[in-house]
Amino acid sequence: MKLNIALLPGDGIGPEIIEQAMKTVKAVAKKFNHELQYEYGITGAAAIDKVGEPYPDETHELCMKSDAVLFGAIGDPKFDNNPKATVRPEQGLLAMRKKLGLYANIRPVETFDSLLHRSPLRRELVEGADFVCIRELTGGIYFGEKGRLDNGNTAFDTCTYTRAEIERILKLAYEFAAKRNKKLTVVDKANVLESSRLWREVAQEMEPNYPDIKTEYMFVDNAAMQIIQWPKNFDVMVTENMFGDILTDEASVITGSLGLLPSASMGIHTSVFEPIHGSYPQAAGKDIANPIATILSAAMMFEYAFDLKDEGKLIRDAVAASITDNIVTEDISEGKAYKTSEVGDWIANYISKK
Repeated sequence: MKLNIALLPGDGIGPEIIEQAMKTVKAVAKKFNHELQYEYGITGAAAIDKVGEPYPDETHELCMKSDAVLFGAIGDPKFDNNPKATVRPEQGLLAMRKKLGLYANIRPVETFDSLLHRSPLRRELVEGADFVCIRELTGGIYFGEKGRLDNGNTAFDTCTYTRAEIERILKLAYEFAAKRNKKLTVVDKANVLESSRLWREVAQEMEPNYPDIKTEYMFVDNAAMQIIQWPKNFDVMVTENMFGDILTDEASVITGSLGLLPSASMGIHTSVFEPIHGSYPQAAGKDIANPIATILSAAMMFEYAFDLKDEGKLIRDAVAASITDNIVTEDISEGKAYKTSEVGDWIANYISKK
């Protein structure tokens, strides 16, 4: 198969972790006799520094003509510390999601047996935890009307959703639940927010169309508590943009490290695969960042963008072996800490020799 991939390293540790993921992708492509074609694009602070905008037209065109996008990270302290900056790296991420129609963010939360002791939660709570968070990605407060009044002393952000936006993300969530353990948790704040009441209304209308799937409804504050108390009770969780952003970051601590969790953003055009963590600028260039989340994002790319399940499984097996053998970076190491590049080399070599 011909694999046509756009690579967007972005900022901070982005270039380093993308480099390791590509070692893995190349090893898999060679092993399974796939024709690999890839091209780099700029985004985030790197793009602002070069062309003045965080998601240039050239980068968008590259994404549109590719079969999948492998993305690193966006963010730079020089923008974080300047609240008056009118152009920001994160605007590039929002623009990419909107222009590519990436309405669904898929974040699996899965534990590794050899790392259960690294989780801040007790072993018996997290052992066997395996669920998927589906976050609506192009609506809600992040994209609603916003502004300042009263000479800048009053600010507002509007959370807006349409029935069509809610229906399409719920349909995807039900499809995921049907392929897993047939349980869907719809998370909202319907006791307070009108937008959440529309979410629950639409979900209740759709529920009878999926009689084999158990649908439950949960307020977001209760969900935030139950993710920590009983993570094994969840199978597929679906929610709006901001709630999903917060809950998925909370869920990431279950595994013991942000550096372990991948994600996929899917929708109308080209899908984007990326680690859930940020650009970690303090580690940029030091060869210490954990590349596993990005490598697992590459596994999701093979599975979701190309429907190549065996290739994805081989990557997952290689990652699991590296963790079991403690070939990991300093954030999860029990003894010797390996460099980012060393972890990438080991995983790619495992794939080549398997």
